[in-house]
Amino acid sequence: MLRNLDLDLLRCFVTIADAGSFTRAGERLGRTQSTISLQVKRLEDMLGRSLIHRTSRSLQLTSEGQRLLGTARKLLLLNDKAVAEIFEPDIAGAVRLGVPEDFATAHLPTVLAQFTEAHPLVELEVTCDLTLNLLERFHSGAFDLVLVKREPTLATTVGGMRVWREPLVWVARDRSAADGKETLPLIVSPQPCVYRKRAIDALEALGRPWRIAYTSTSLAGAQAAVRAGLGVTVLPREMVPETLLPVGPEAGLPALADTEIALLEAAGISDTAHKLSQHIVEALERGA
Repeated sequence: MLRNLDLDLLRCFVTIADAGSFTRAGERLGRTQSTISLQVKRLEDMLGRSLIHRTSRSLQLTSEGQRLLGTARKLLLLNDKAVAEIFEPDIAGAVRLGVPEDFATAHLPTVLAQFTEAHPLVELEVTCDLTLNLLERFHSGAFDLVLVKREPTLATTVGGMRVWREPLVWVARDRSAADGKETLPLIVSPQPCVYRKRAIDALEALGRPWRIAYTSTSLAGAQAAVRAGLGVTVLPREMVPETLLPVGPEAGLPALADTEIALLEAAGISDTAHKLSQHIVEALERGA
């Protein structure tokens, strides 16, 4: 018997798979948890198959659910493209966005996914790099938009609109990596780097000796060096992995002031790029 799939039920199913819970899926879709549960049951009844195995502590797709997921994504993409072509034909084209690697890892995937889902005709070209390199390339015309780290006191110099404020913390493999060491070994990015400057300024204000033990241009490289016990680094609080330990005054380290992320727009950008800019600002303001 031929069955017609309900796209609304498929969207609910895919959102649950992506969010990892009925509650978070409901928040994303603006529906109650009971409504989400009912929609899953309707989809399972329609197909005559169990799609999600749910316990009080976990949620997993069944083998049938795994098989359906890829096809469901394709159907939703085709639907969203068709709707966009009719209702938003002008929201299309490529947008070039530059982002610091750590901020892109922690915050941007959900924000950008929301935008591309709403505007599937837009092609995003996202580049991750150090703030210095992003600024240089932005001023040479390589990007439509960039997100860059900046010192709050240098807001007028760097320019742009503040869209995020980051609490910074010291991070080590364990407390012994910082506590009891006469000269603190630092793991940092190359100069100039906001986190590097923040760390050195705070240590010198405290009068604690330091040395550069390891320099890495990537977040993964810095975290690997910390895990190996080569020294301590500075990270946004939300970027500290479970395998590493935030440390502070108990290890003789000074408090660190927050830093900022600012959004810069190139002159004469397209309406599509400006729409992405507005979306980033609004999404970060509500903590997406």
